[in-house]
Amino acid sequence: MLQKKYTFIDLFAGAGGLSEGFVRAGFTPIAHIEMDKYACETLKTRAAYHYFQEKNEIDIYKKYLINRKEGENGQKLWNQVPESVISSVIQATIGPSTIDDIFKRVDSLKGNKDVDIIIGGPPCQAYSIAGRARMGKDVEKDPRNELYKYYVQFLQRYKPKMFVFENVLGLFTAKKGEPFKDLRELVNSIGYEMQPQVQNASEHGVLQKRQRVIIVGWLKGGKNSKGKHYGYPLLMKEQNSYTVLRDLFSDLPPRIAGEGCLTEVVHYTKALEEMPYLKESSIRNSDFGFTTQHVARPHNANDREIYCLAIKQWREKKRQLDYSKLPPHLQTHKNTKSFLDRYSVVEPDGYSHTVVAHISKDGHYYIYPTPNPTIETARSITVREAARLQSFPDDYFFEGSRGAAFKQIGNAVPVVLAYKIAKELKKQL
Repeated sequence: MLQKKYTFIDLFAGAGGLSEGFVRAGFTPIAHIEMDKYACETLKTRAAYHYFQEKNEIDIYKKYLINRKEGENGQKLWNQVPESVISSVIQATIGPSTIDDIFKRVDSLKGNKDVDIIIGGPPCQAYSIAGRARMGKDVEKDPRNELYKYYVQFLQRYKPKMFVFENVLGLFTAKKGEPFKDLRELVNSIGYEMQPQVQNASEHGVLQKRQRVIIVGWLKGGKNSKGKHYGYPLLMKEQNSYTVLRDLFSDLPPRIAGEGCLTEVVHYTKALEEMPYLKESSIRNSDFGFTTQHVARPHNANDREIYCLAIKQWREKKRQLDYSKLPPHLQTHKNTKSFLDRYSVVEPDGYSHTVVAHISKDGHYYIYPTPNPTIETARSITVREAARLQSFPDDYFFEGSRGAAFKQIGNAVPVVLAYKIAKELKKQL
C-alpha cells in the first residue's frame, strides 16, 4: 500500500526552517508564502534540491554548488526543474489588498488535494521585547500586529486537520495579551481548538537555548482513521551532552575576520565518524564532503580587541562582557547604561544563546569562542556556523548577500525542532 503523502502550506515561510523539518518528516509542501525576496530565492533553491533528491539526481545540485559564482542568484538551478516546483514559492506580503490573489494562486497549486496542515509564524517584531524597545509607542500601530488574523483566514479557507503557529514569548503579553486572546477566539469561532506551549530548542536536540511559543491547533472533534483524537504532540525532553565548539564547529576549517566567500566550496577537516552530533542531527546529511557559506564578516582592530577580552573573560569566569567595564579606549559608544551585553561569546562548552535576526547587523553578540584568541584570530561566527546553530543542513544554500543570509537564519525555526514536531503530528494523522 502506498503511504499517503501529507500536505502543508507554509505561511510567512522565511528561509524554510519549519518547512524543512516537515519535509524531512515526509510531508509535501503545496505552497510557501513569504514577502522577503531573498528568503523566497532560498526557498526556490531548496525546492529544487528536494526535487533532485526525489529523482535520485542530487548530483545536479552538487555540481551546481561547486560551479556557482559569487553574485549570481539561483536562476541556473531553477531553470533545471519544472516551473511548478518554482511557482510553489509565492513572494507576497499577506494583507487586505493581496489575500484574494494569494488564495487564487494557492488554489491552482493545490488542485483537488486536501491541505493536511498549515504551518508558519507571522513576523513578530511587534511582540518581541527588542521590537518594542526599538519602536516605542509606534509598535502599537505596526500592521504586523494583525497578521495572525490572515493566518486564521487561511485556516478558514483550506480547513486543514491541524495547524502549527510559531511565535516569540511576547505573544502572550503584547498589548496586555489582547492579540493572543483574539487569536484563540477567532480559531475557536471557525471550529478549531488550540493549545500553546513554550518549547526550548535545546531540549529537543538543538545546540541553542531558544524559547518560542509553539501553538498547535486541530479541528474540534477531529480524529484520524483509527478513531484517535488530535491533540498537542508529545514532545519528550531530551538530555544532550553535545557542545558547540567540539561537536558543531570543529570540523570546519579555521577562519579569520573577513575570510571566505559565500560560494566557496569548503572541505571538512574531520570525517563524519568523528562528528556524531552532525550525523544524528542530519546537519552533515549529504555525502558531498563539503559545505559552502563559511564566510566571516570583517571587523576593525578595536572590535577584535574587545572580542579577545570577551573570550578570555568567558573562559576564565564563565561571564559575558559588561560594556561599561571595558577600558575607556575601547568604548566607542556613549551609552554605558543600557545594552551592556552587546558583546557576547557563543558558549563553547554548552549551548549557544538565541540566534536572532540582529546577527545581520553586526557580529558582536555572536563572538566565535576561539581558543587562545589574538587580535589577528578573533572574529564573529560565519554564516555556516550560524546556520548550524539553527540546525540547518550543510547543503542548505541561503540566497542573497551575507547580511541577507544572516537575517534569514536568525528569523528561522530550528530545523531539528521543526522535524520533531512534524514527526509527532504525522503519527496523529
